[in-house]
Amino acid sequence: MTTVTSQMHQTSPLPAPAIRGAPDEATVTRIARSCICYQTRMTAHAVTRAYNRALAPLGLEVTQFNILAALALARTNSVTALSEALALDRTTMTRNLKRLEAAGLVSVSTGQGRAVRPALTEAGAALLSAAIPLWEAEHVKMETAVGADLWGSTRDGLRAIRRSVTDGRCG
Repeated sequence: MTTVTSQMHQTSPLPAPAIRGAPDEATVTRIARSCICYQTRMTAHAVTRAYNRALAPLGLEVTQFNILAALALARTNSVTALSEALALDRTTMTRNLKRLEAAGLVSVSTGQGRAVRPALTEAGAALLSAAIPLWEAEHVKMETAVGADLWGSTRDGLRAIRRSVTDGRCG
């Protein structure tokens, strides 16, 4: 009698069964290679992991670093404005702000109505200052790996994609 375990340890993989109505492999491969969303998400995940590793000695993630940096600029006065500035959904921003507040890095006060106003604390500013050299080192490594010219073109391309989506030309 063949068991499930013995079937799982076969040396040659079995071809996937054909599913009626499924697209052909060439179509799916073309989509994976050309899809702007797929390519940017995979790249974003890889880059995020690299920056998170760089900032890990300080117990900081790159999303939190970006929030602290945005608050240091003091150009945002609400969770909504901060979310929009960093292209994060409001629930992700709120969750991150709560973690940063619990760590004493951000203070959150209420404004007019239900408005919530986050601000950087002295501890948050000190951690941001300590994190900047780690961020800079990772940034230099990445820019060197891909080349300054390619990074400049890529950055401009990503901004163009973002503008196309936010101004309603697509998405």
